[in-house]
Amino acid sequence: MQDKATFQSHKALFFNTLAFMVCFAAWLMNGVLVTFLVDNQVFKWGPVEIGWLLGIPILTGSIFRLPAGILTDKFGGKPVYGTLLILCAIPMYLVSYANDFWGFAAASFGFGLAGVSFAIGIAYSSVWYPKNQQGTALGIFGFGNAGAALTTFLAPSLLGMLTDNGAHLDGWRTLPKIYAAMLATMGILFFIFTENKKPASSTKTLKGMLLPLTKMRVWRFGLYYFLVFGCFVAFSQWLVPYFLNVYYFPLVTAGILAAMFSLPSALTRAFGGWLSDRLGARKVMYWVFCSSVIISFLLVIPRMEISSPGRGIMATRGGTVTAVSNSRIEVDGKVYLLANKDSQEISYEEGLLVFPTKEVWQEPVVKAGDVVVKKQLLAKGVTRIFFQANVWIFSILVILIGCTWGIGMAGVYKYIPDYFPEEVGVVGGMVGVLGGLGGFFCPIIFGYLLEGTGLWTSCWMLMFFLSSACLIWLHSVVTKMIHKATPATKRNIEHA
Repeated sequence: MQDKATFQSHKALFFNTLAFMVCFAAWLMNGVLVTFLVDNQVFKWGPVEIGWLLGIPILTGSIFRLPAGILTDKFGGKPVYGTLLILCAIPMYLVSYANDFWGFAAASFGFGLAGVSFAIGIAYSSVWYPKNQQGTALGIFGFGNAGAALTTFLAPSLLGMLTDNGAHLDGWRTLPKIYAAMLATMGILFFIFTENKKPASSTKTLKGMLLPLTKMRVWRFGLYYFLVFGCFVAFSQWLVPYFLNVYYFPLVTAGILAAMFSLPSALTRAFGGWLSDRLGARKVMYWVFCSSVIISFLLVIPRMEISSPGRGIMATRGGTVTAVSNSRIEVDGKVYLLANKDSQEISYEEGLLVFPTKEVWQEPVVKAGDVVVKKQLLAKGVTRIFFQANVWIFSILVILIGCTWGIGMAGVYKYIPDYFPEEVGVVGGMVGVLGGLGGFFCPIIFGYLLEGTGLWTSCWMLMFFLSSACLIWLHSVVTKMIHKATPATKRNIEHA
């Protein structure tokens, strides 16, 4: 860790961020490529095979983050990062020769290692900056998340050009070659223009380097990152079918709206790092978790239409029904007026309806000539409640929660150099593993929740409970510290 930032620090951060952006774009390439191949019937893969091809790179990039962090702490970021970029280019290139599921799966496992770049970059960036600037530096590094949005925006158009808009479908094989060239070129640039720097812990044994993982604090940070990063990655893919099925948008529009979720979070991550340096990670994470609880709760209510019995009309005295219409019932001269249903069906699909909308009317249950007694039901009440879950309000809330999680990503990684300044690679790698596993497992859990409840908003129910769990755990830890604290530690409680 340096005493102050220098030109070398900023140069390292620039290439670190650029490399992370390239890796993140490559890491999520299957989300676009596999969808394109299936939609154009190049390969007839079912939902299970598609799910595995989307998930394998995420899983690989998650489980190998800890070893990558250890290697970075041991040998420094330059050799580890540069080697990773060049090695990932090989299986990425081999994707272009895949002709079946297993070929794609094997190549995806290989280029999925691009996802470990996060653990390397966190460790390599932190050693170049003093403690009071690490939050900002790591937040800027996290801007590399924008690689996901770049793939979502550019890869579909690039596939259209390469295949002549579907006329020559075999042109898709050029796309992984382009990504492979990007990875290899970035690796060469990294070796040429960066300098190596290792933390003091590089002299420790493997057992000594792994010792911080015995602390519960590491796993608590991992849960935080499971939410703010893992769920971010999961929704980057899940929102496309969400918009298709709930709002009936075409694929291109759904992809654009999903990209609007992922791109702003990359920008707010840099802001989150700056904010964490000035306010402390604890305050930032309190705000993040509270906001996540509130927004996910607002997103829980599904788009729905409910019909329910309403207030009916009962006879005030006995007699014979002499006349019945949609607007009135007459019993021996006594007239009962009915609330009418609107003559024209209200179009709840159009316009902006923020709150649930209610419509009430009454329908006769008797006919002329019937003999009724006092308090007998003459007309039943019907209440129809419609909640539009307006797509633009939904989209704004989704973008807001994405931005909130982006700030949270930086907040979590502000904690790590504060508590583990010489083991950033190891601890950051473990936290990154748990966060990456969220990106792998959450879509699977979302699928089971959707199947079990029949509600697309069940994924937001999970977010509500997960956000609440993170908030409760953070508050519980801070409360215990306050109870034990001396006045001096109370002043530093923002690092809890």
